[in-house]
Amino acid sequence: MKVVILAGGYGTRLSEHTSVVPKPLVEIGGRPILWHIMRLYSYHGLNEFVICCGYKGSVIKDYFLNYLPHQGDFTIDLQRNRIETHRNESEPWSVTLVDTGEKTMTGGRLKRVREYLGNSTFCLTYGDGVSDVNIRELVAFHHQQGALATVTAVQQPGRFGAINLSSDRPRVAGFREKDAVDGQVINGGFFVAEPEVLDLIDNDGTSWENEPLARLIEQDQLAVYRHRGYWQNMDTLRDKAVLQELWDSGKPPWCVWNKEPATPSKDISKNAQPAMVAQARI
Repeated sequence: MKVVILAGGYGTRLSEHTSVVPKPLVEIGGRPILWHIMRLYSYHGLNEFVICCGYKGSVIKDYFLNYLPHQGDFTIDLQRNRIETHRNESEPWSVTLVDTGEKTMTGGRLKRVREYLGNSTFCLTYGDGVSDVNIRELVAFHHQQGALATVTAVQQPGRFGAINLSSDRPRVAGFREKDAVDGQVINGGFFVAEPEVLDLIDNDGTSWENEPLARLIEQDQLAVYRHRGYWQNMDTLRDKAVLQELWDSGKPPWCVWNKEPATPSKDISKNAQPAMVAQARI
């Protein structure tokens, strides 16, 4: 199963950092937030990533092109232009980096990577939010529901689109822009979707959070997975400070790979048994 990460936005509220690097490469604890997101999926056995690049996408590409030499020891033979690697501590990741356009909206970015997804279930998330969500349980829940897409609902007040839930029924009843009377349940990203959802995206100007999700709701095909654990986006300098403070405490709640024994790295989509929606951020 592949993981699509939307990593093409401008990150204007983090302009102090994003004038130099794109938002997904803004660091928490010396590692880009993108690395933290990928590490979560990898912990749960998903190691194939498709990254939708846009703003400063070449910087993201350079990060991965230079990733391997920074993870181990090596000898450079300058005269013969050879590199001998002695120790490799890099993750077992396969990373496809796709230029999806600097001004393309989130839905358009997803549609542009269609050829890299095949005809299988895939995961989708934003490149600016971390969580301790159990990806294995999320994927299993998606298959049990039999919906075309599943979105993770989280508890968080703030700026994002609110999700209307119909009692305890695992379907989204509606979506609207957040207002003062809303509750705290919002779209936390961490989607699971079937390839058919790509047919609901019209063009580069389509936001995944608008028409496609609205159509899924109309068809009763958007399931909701309720996550009651940790979730935090990095939308502002304050958000970054909160995440860095948690990292400095030595107990960052999203780093589940540091809390529990590692699980075997295998494609969870092959083992899963069949059985909310947001304002664009990146």
